[in-house]
Amino acid sequence: MLSHGLEYLAIPGPSVIPNRVLQAMHQPSPNIYAGHLGDVIKTVKKDLNTIAGSSGDVALYASNGHGVWEAALANIVMPGETVLFLATGQFAFHWAILARSLGIDAKIITFGNRATIDLDKVRDVLTRDSNHKIKAICVPHVDTATSVLNDINALRQTINELNHPALLCVDIIASLGSDRFEMDNWGVDVAVAACQKGLMTPAGLAFLFFGQKGAAARTQLNQVSAYWDWNIRASTDQIYASFFGTPPTQHLFGLRTALDMILYEEGLETVLYRHKVLAQTIWAALDAWRHPKGLRMTLPNSDIRSHAVTSIEAGSQNGARLQNWTTQNVGLTLGCGLGMAGNSDPECRDYFRIGHMGHVNGHMIMGALGAIDAGLKALDIPHAQGALDAAASVIAKATKYPNFVAHGNGHVHR
Repeated sequence: MLSHGLEYLAIPGPSVIPNRVLQAMHQPSPNIYAGHLGDVIKTVKKDLNTIAGSSGDVALYASNGHGVWEAALANIVMPGETVLFLATGQFAFHWAILARSLGIDAKIITFGNRATIDLDKVRDVLTRDSNHKIKAICVPHVDTATSVLNDINALRQTINELNHPALLCVDIIASLGSDRFEMDNWGVDVAVAACQKGLMTPAGLAFLFFGQKGAAARTQLNQVSAYWDWNIRASTDQIYASFFGTPPTQHLFGLRTALDMILYEEGLETVLYRHKVLAQTIWAALDAWRHPKGLRMTLPNSDIRSHAVTSIEAGSQNGARLQNWTTQNVGLTLGCGLGMAGNSDPECRDYFRIGHMGHVNGHMIMGALGAIDAGLKALDIPHAQGALDAAASVIAKATKYPNFVAHGNGHVHR
C-alpha cells in the first residue's frame, strides 16, 4: 500500500545508480576502432588508478567481480601452484573455490564472520612455508557478507617482516570509492575491483590493478589465457584490443560520468568522509535499537567495520521478516544475510545487511532507518527506542562541526 513510488535498493551492490550515469549510457554505440572512445578508456584508466592509490597498470574487463578474480589468478599463478586465501566471510571462500576449479592449490585460513585477520596466524603459516610454495596471498579488503574491514597495510608489514616473496592480492570490489584504499602506500601487488558498488555504474565492468611485482610474476608464467592476459589490455592504445574484443561502450560512458562525479565534482576525500559519516549514522541507530532479544550489529568493534556495508543480526528469522516487510510495504530493499550462520542456515534468515555505498546521502539513510524503525514496530521485533534521534544527531554534528568525526555509538570526538 505504501510501497508505490521511487524504490530504494539498499543492498551492498549493485548500488543506487545516479540518473546522470544512466543518461550518459543512453546513447548510440560509437565507433569501436577509432575516435572518442579511445580517449574515454585512457582517462577512465587514469582516474581508476587515482581512486585506488595506484601508479601501476590497470586492465579493464567486460566482467563481474568473479570474472576478475579469475583474471587475477590467471596472470600470477599456474595450475598446481599454491595460493593462500584469508577468509573473514563468504567471499574469500568463493574466490578459493574458483581457484581450485583452475587447478590451483588453494589453502584457506578462516577467521570467522565477526573478526578481522589474525596476523599471528598468518605469520605462523608463512613461517612454516620455508620453501616459499605460497605464490600469492588473496584477501578481501572488505568482505561484503560480513562487513569486516581488513587492515591491508598491517598484513603487508607482516609479510615483509618475514621476507616472504608471496604476492599480496586484494579484493577491493566492495571498498573502492567507499573505504580508503592505498595500493602503492600499502604495498599491494594486485587488486581486483568492479564498477557496481562504490563506483555507481551498472554491473558489467571489472578492473585489475597491478604493480611491478605483479608484472614480474606474469612474465614467469608459461601460459596465460589470451582473454584474461592483462598485458594485452593494459599496454595497448587500440580500443578493440583493450577488451580483447568489442568493448562495453555504454558502461564506459556511464563510468566516465561516475568518475567525474567522484573525483572532479565532489572530490575523493569528501566522498570518503561522506561514507564515513553515513556509516556512523547507521551505527548510531543500531546502537540505540540494540536489544538482548532483538537487533545488534554482528561486529561490536567499530574499528573493523566497513563504511560501505553493515551486517546486522535480528534473531529468530527476523532478518528475513524485516526484509520482506520493508520491500512490500515501504519500497525499501535491504540486503539478505550471507554465510553468517554457516551451513546450518544457508539463507541466514536471522540476518540482514544495509548497503550504504556509492550514490547515497543523508536523507536516503535517514529514510531507510525510518523505514526499518517502522518495520520493527509493525513486526513486534524487540528493540530499544531513540534510534532516529541518535542517527540525526550524528548528521547534525557532522555538518555543524565538519572537523569532528563520530564513532560507533554516535558520540562525536575530535
